[in-house]
Amino acid sequence: MPTYDYECTQCKHLWDEFQSITSKPTRKCPACGKLKAKRIIGAGAGILFKGTGFYITDYRSDSYKKAADADSKSSSSGSDSKSSSKSE
Repeated sequence: MPTYDYECTQCKHLWDEFQSITSKPTRKCPACGKLKAKRIIGAGAGILFKGTGFYITDYRSDSYKKAADADSKSSSSGSDSKSSSKSE
């Protein structure tokens, strides 16, 4: 659920609320009680997807990182021997 920023047009009070996307915007100001609240565009927060099925490599499991390192080392050592035989 996102956090929305609000401002009261009557008393200029600023606040934020943690609401569902489908919920209607808050109209009542918590400071003055008037129905003059407006949702304003805020900076928001970054979204970070974690778990299986995403292509972000920053959050890979340790076992995956170790296997990838071992694989890259074995493939790089194999390519070194091929490149040295070609240069001769």
